[in-house]
Amino acid sequence: MSPAATGPLLLGVRHHGPGSARAVRAALDAARPRAVLIEGPPEGDALLPLAAEPGMRPPVALLAHAADDPGRAAFWPLASFSPEWVAIRWAQARDVPVRFIDLPAAHTLAARGAEEGAEGGEAEGDSVRVDPLGVLAQAAGYDDPERWWEDVVEHRGTGAVPDPLAAFEALAEAMGALRETYGDGGRPRDLVREAHMRQKMRAARREFGEDFAVVCGAWHVPALRAKATVAADRALLAGLPRTKVETTWVPWTHRRLARAGGYGAGITSPGWYAHLFAARDRPVERWLTKVAGLLREEDRQVSPAHVIEAVRLAETLAAVRGRPLPGLTETLEAVRAVMCDGSDVPLALVEDRLVVGDVLGEVPDGAPVVPLQRDLARCQRSLRLKAEAQRRELELDLRKDTDSAKSLLLHRLRLLGIDWGVPTASRSGTGTFRETWRLCWEPELSVRVAEAGIWGTTVLGAATAKAEADAAGAVELGEVTALAERCLLAGLSQALPAVLRALADRAALDTDVAGLAKALPALARSLRYGDVRGTDAAALGAVAAGLAERICVALPPACAAGLDADGAADLRRHVDAVHGAIGLLADAEEAGGLRERWSAVLATLAGRDSVPGPIRGRAARLLLDEGRIPAGETARLMGLALSRASAPADAAGWIEGFAGGGAGGGTLLVHDERLLGLIDAWLVAVPEEAFIDVLPLLRRTFGAYEPGVRRTLGELVRRGPGRTSPAGSGEAPEGFAPDLDPARAAAAEEVAHLLLTAA
Repeated sequence: MSPAATGPLLLGVRHHGPGSARAVRAALDAARPRAVLIEGPPEGDALLPLAAEPGMRPPVALLAHAADDPGRAAFWPLASFSPEWVAIRWAQARDVPVRFIDLPAAHTLAARGAEEGAEGGEAEGDSVRVDPLGVLAQAAGYDDPERWWEDVVEHRGTGAVPDPLAAFEALAEAMGALRETYGDGGRPRDLVREAHMRQKMRAARREFGEDFAVVCGAWHVPALRAKATVAADRALLAGLPRTKVETTWVPWTHRRLARAGGYGAGITSPGWYAHLFAARDRPVERWLTKVAGLLREEDRQVSPAHVIEAVRLAETLAAVRGRPLPGLTETLEAVRAVMCDGSDVPLALVEDRLVVGDVLGEVPDGAPVVPLQRDLARCQRSLRLKAEAQRRELELDLRKDTDSAKSLLLHRLRLLGIDWGVPTASRSGTGTFRETWRLCWEPELSVRVAEAGIWGTTVLGAATAKAEADAAGAVELGEVTALAERCLLAGLSQALPAVLRALADRAALDTDVAGLAKALPALARSLRYGDVRGTDAAALGAVAAGLAERICVALPPACAAGLDADGAADLRRHVDAVHGAIGLLADAEEAGGLRERWSAVLATLAGRDSVPGPIRGRAARLLLDEGRIPAGETARLMGLALSRASAPADAAGWIEGFAGGGAGGGTLLVHDERLLGLIDAWLVAVPEEAFIDVLPLLRRTFGAYEPGVRRTLGELVRRGPGRTSPAGSGEAPEGFAPDLDPARAAAAEEVAHLLLTAA
């Protein structure tokens, strides 16, 4: 390219447009500039050589973050079909200097608050903006900017173009007309950015003359061609805030390139655009072949004949609509009609997997990273945990050393706020040695890793320091309790002393029974199951025992303090949780005699009239299940609760507490007809005006039973009280012996023990 009187070669593009990318490559081949300037932060110049490394595979993003606040960051994503990426690789392949010329990230991040960390140079925080493509599409008679862009740019073909610069000139002229009409188009910051670009162009002109090319957003071309004085540009750039920044390359995904992912310069169909850019010829035929392969993987019957018919339909639709070639709209309509039998369900799979896609880029090992990122990469390699953009489930058996190490890593990352994996319910079993994780690596996690780098240089060290800091800053007891459990799951033995000190301090000051009751179950789980992961949870024993003692003392007064219905229901759930926790704690050395003290508390709750009905009923049921009171005493308590002296609403609450809430009350009533008879007699005697008030509570109680239990209870009630077999009468219900047969029970004891302990 020889110096031209008209100035340097300005190539205005659409970010992530395959048509623009092909046109840029053709224009650069024709012009052969001595240097290439790219819209992007100049801090990335030192990282440009990595783009030529074999380990670099787009989509990737240039990440810049404030050195003192890694959470204040910005991304500049690049895909294989991005014009900027094509220009970078063109220059590197020919040893042509390539540089970024946009406003430095040091200014951008200093001016932008941490909460406004938008992605990419084109992302703005302004509320009113002009969409140049939308305006041009509307002027051309299109209602869809994407369809207009496909027709005028993407469908220009992959072959040689007679004049590779014609499209850029036409687009620059259109953008010039738009800027004359709309001014800055709602982008006031662009004026500053363009001033800096012009300064960089002046520096390039001193070095290369006019023999250089500029690849930037088409919107900026008129401003870069405009006559502006050095003094005016310096005035725009004077006094800009500045901060120290660090930059690196990070993997990106097609899904995050999509507009739905929140990226300001995003596109709607990155997977489709990647296909258009990579297809050598016949893009529609190749695309529909990909679709057929995906649907066959999902066990749908799709044959080559379906592909042929879909191609014909797509071409026919394009011809009817006056389009030069079938676009994404026509191909998807053909797929729905021919391959999906008119159903949107398989079509949604095609749109998710192929139109958008889960392609995850890669960066070479030589890219600069914080030490924490380097340690995480080492752990990923040693454990063979590959970061992938597609969601997948990981089943772990904690009895295996490798699986246990994977669990520790994922728990430590979660404690650092790096949610690469999220625990989920296991489908293969409920044993405490099983864990199931749902893994998905999102590009934003690279920022989270950089943020977490302030806590340490290794995952273990950073997680330990973060846990200690969280313990010191926690306000509520529940926060510290949850943190203690997470430390055990993550194997952070060095952080436990600080967490336990904070736990003991807050437990001593907390007077809220509900808060204490929320904290105890997590401690009990940690004590019971800590050894499964090879962690020492014994240090929690003394704290948990002290917490349980305080609950035993404070619970009875709290239950009699004039609770309303909602408060009684909440406290009843806390009673259940504490009961389960004490069952786990009872065998601990520090908790000797705790079960007896808790049983005494339940007996107090069950026999105190001032305690709300739901809590009294649940206490009686828990005592019965534990064998602490005989069936006769249970019947006496029920009789008192259902007597005429009790308010119907309170009596219904007692029944709900005793037989509802998933406590297996339905089965108990099936086998103890005396209790069922007491409930039946009370229910018949409830006055009509009171019955309407208690009906919703009773329906909730009995509606939760399994259908078989409800049917059996109905049959027993239909037989009537005179035909039931009360307990202690010597007669047994149908199908049951009058007394326990020890010999037959012993025969089944071993099998029952195996079943109950299999988990």
